[in-house]
Amino acid sequence: MTPAARLSAAIEILQAIDAQRVPAPNALKEWGTAHRFAGSGDRAAIAGLVFDVLRRRASSAWLMDADTPRARLLGMLKLERGLSADAVAALCDGGRFAPEPLTDTERAAFTSRTLKDAPAHVAGDYPEWLDAQFAAVFGDTRVEEATAMASRAPLDLRVNTLKAKHEKVLGSMKHLGARATPWSPWGLRIDLGADARNPGIHSEEDFIKGGVEVQDEGSQLAAFLTGAKPGEQVIDMCAGAGGKTLALAAMMQGKGRLIATDHDKRQLAPIHERLSRAGVHNADVRTPKGPDDTLSDIKASADLVVIDAPCTGTGTWRRNPDAKWRMRPGALEVRIKDQIEVLNRAASLAKPGGRIAYITCSVLPQENNAQVKAFTARHPDYSVVPPAQVMSVLWDKADDFAAATIQSDEGLLMTPRRTGTDGFFVSVMKRRT
Repeated sequence: MTPAARLSAAIEILQAIDAQRVPAPNALKEWGTAHRFAGSGDRAAIAGLVFDVLRRRASSAWLMDADTPRARLLGMLKLERGLSADAVAALCDGGRFAPEPLTDTERAAFTSRTLKDAPAHVAGDYPEWLDAQFAAVFGDTRVEEATAMASRAPLDLRVNTLKAKHEKVLGSMKHLGARATPWSPWGLRIDLGADARNPGIHSEEDFIKGGVEVQDEGSQLAAFLTGAKPGEQVIDMCAGAGGKTLALAAMMQGKGRLIATDHDKRQLAPIHERLSRAGVHNADVRTPKGPDDTLSDIKASADLVVIDAPCTGTGTWRRNPDAKWRMRPGALEVRIKDQIEVLNRAASLAKPGGRIAYITCSVLPQENNAQVKAFTARHPDYSVVPPAQVMSVLWDKADDFAAATIQSDEGLLMTPRRTGTDGFFVSVMKRRT
């Protein structure tokens, strides 16, 4: 397919997303099924266009002074891809499979309009109803923070230290452009271009042998900051597919007891194969069976309880850009209730002197600081360990990392703008002895 034909395909898919109100991955899959002539390179390039439009949906529409799939695509080409009006006009020439030529109105908007006077939620590309919450956490920098959250994310990997060494895997993945991540001692990063195809990590020998896993650096650091140690009893209450469970197991070096569970047994389905491939032998996966509590035998005996809490996922918008436009206030209310429930359940599991590590992939204060404040008020035998204290004993980058994050009395917040990671909040609370 020509570059112009790819633009036409992207507009068609965006129209389907609007009309059918379906998630972008579903619309892309349906288009690919109906257009089997499109090669993998074409599909990757078209997906890149669609997701870039979703990342910059509000600002692109503002720039073009029109909120249509075509207008958003044209605006994105200027904002995200840096194309000039002449370059876009060359692609939109009305030829075979190409979009219709630019109208005089479109060319005028493309060349004259800017985001200078756009409201914060438009310039930052996030739903207007979240503006007060973004202002509460980011203040006057919320446009810059949100713009970084609308950027394209790299592909991050975590080296599994139970089976491999960081330097060795770094060397074996040089052909993919891998480099060390700036913060995580286990991390590798592969930067992806606008039209990049998936590098096929799952076919790499290091992945097949369990030496590496796909995991954002922020998620790696969230696990790292729990301070899990060899010989401890650690409970991962919201294990899901096991991303952080695997990181905790590596930190424990196969020593101690690691219990992984989740209230939704469907989320646990992949964890068994992942643990086996990673060489984890000290993990007990507890799948819910009926109304019985899978952790009923744990009576104030855990050294560490990890809560990778269900949340709105605002910190992962770089990877799921259409999610932010489908998010509604009711979803936040549901997640807050879920978080309260899991925090209260965890309170009785940690032993005196034990810790609870509360983690979200959200930047919203209601899910982060407010939850920690409310929890310590309900359970005064728990207090927050100052973030600087949490980090100081872990690694030599603690001071620089502390300066990059947003620290508060309740924990620390990573953001794409500040740390180059997805958005993650981490709070470590210790139970009084």
